[in-house]
Amino acid sequence: QVQLVDSGGGLVQAGGSLRLSCAASGTIFGTLSMGWYRQAPGKQRELVASITSRGSTNYADSVKGRFTISRDNAKNTVALQMNSLKPEDTAVYYCRAIGFSYWGQGTQVTVSS
Repeated sequence: QVQLVDSGGGLVQAGGSLRLSCAASGTIFGTLSMGWYRQAPGKQRELVASITSRGSTNYADSVKGRFTISRDNAKNTVALQMNSLKPEDTAVYYCRAIGFSYWGQGTQVTVSS
């Protein structure tokens, strides 16, 4: 069993930055691939970034070059650094243990123009 707690969202102007963090409980975190998803109003939830247990990363085309996912297995955390934010990045962001039904509660990111 893994519990995930998301934090770090907020309101920022376009061009600004935010850093999201996901804290995980449990002893298996280091073996899990982790992802950050987002869901905007009226849209489906989408995967924006993922990182394997060994640190290999993948990004959605819409965030490549702007977002960076990282993890600290010693601290059981995964982070999403978001730079050059755009209004279209506005959404609720969730972390997830990929392949499992472990989700964070979500954190709201709002980017004003």
